[in-house]
Parts: sequence; C-alpha cells; structure tokens
Amino acid sequence: MAKPNVISKKDLIQFAKESLVINGIERFTLRSVAETAGVTQGTIYYHFRTKDQLLLEIVHNVCEETWTEISQQNNQHIISQAIHSAKSRCSHDSFFHKLFFTLIASSLNNDKIRSQLGEIIYKENKALSESLSKLWPESPLEGVTLETWGILMNAVVDGIALQALLQKDFPIEKTYKEVEQLFEGLSQLDREDK
Repeated sequence: MAKPNVISKKDLIQFAKESLVINGIERFTLRSVAETAGVTQGTIYYHFRTKDQLLLEIVHNVCEETWTEISQQNNQHIISQAIHSAKSRCSHDSFFHKLFFTLIASSLNNDKIRSQLGEIIYKENKALSESLSKLWPESPLEGVTLETWGILMNAVVDGIALQALLQKDFPIEKTYKEVEQLFEGLSQLDREDK
C-alpha cells in the first residue's frame, strides 16, 4: 500500500539511491523510485519533474555529504580523507560515477542540466580548495593558486573514476595511494620552504 504523499524530498532522494542500487542505472525510473519508497508516482513528480532532475539531486546529495565530511576533518587528515572518500566511490561498477558521467553526457545537449552540473562541480572545487587552505596556508608552488589545486584534485579524482569505469582491471588502490603521496609530498614541500 502506498504511503501518503507526506514524504520529504530528502527521504525520496534516499529511496532513489536505493532504487539505483537495486535496479541499476539502466532500469532506474521515477516509477521504480515510487515503488521503492512506497508512494505514488505523482508524489515523485511533485518533487522531481523529470528523471534527470532526480539524478542531479542524487549527485548533489552525494557530493554534499562528501564535502561536509571532508570539511569537518582536521588539517592533518584532509588529504587522506578526501582521497579515501573518492576511492570509496571508485570501481568498475560504480553507480555514482555511471550516474555522474551519464548526466555529463546528457548535459551536452541540455543547457539546464549543464548549468546545474557546472554549479555542483564549482561547489566541489571550492570545497576542495577551502579544505586545502586548512592544510596549506598558501600554495606549495608559487604561481599555482589554492583554487587551481582544488580544481586539479577534483579533475584527478574524476579522471581516475572514468578510467576505473572503462578498465575492469584498473589499479585503483595503487593509483589512489600514489595520488595521496603526491599531495602529501606537496605538503612536505610547503613545510620545508618555511
């Protein structure tokens, strides 16, 4: 029996994540979310006009949870926490990254999705830059701003995720270990210069 239409958008996003895990992105529909949540399809449409809008909300929700988790770390653990968080979502079958890259492909022909994804990525870059500023009072390399380091770190993580999706035997553990060493090494450079 369907639950009454009194369900929060936040709860629906959680049910949508469950539906993604259960059904995979290929069979993910607004109807499947309604069935998982035990609500009518009209309830889903009330909160999310389209499947793309719901998928964007899921991506934003996952990113927001990650940014909050990373921003609460103390200076010594920012890099390893960011790397661990990224690695935890990285796999050959990562539904988050399948979703993310599917939305990117969709956004190439949809300005609204492109704009919303751009805003999510901007916020992610900013959160990473702010986290790095806790670790590095100033950039470890002259001429490279902390904003650029945030963008670079985000691009590296997304690039690794894309490669892991495409290559079943991609060396995720080794790659993330070395990325962590790279950023830790930059931190050491910063300390040695002082």
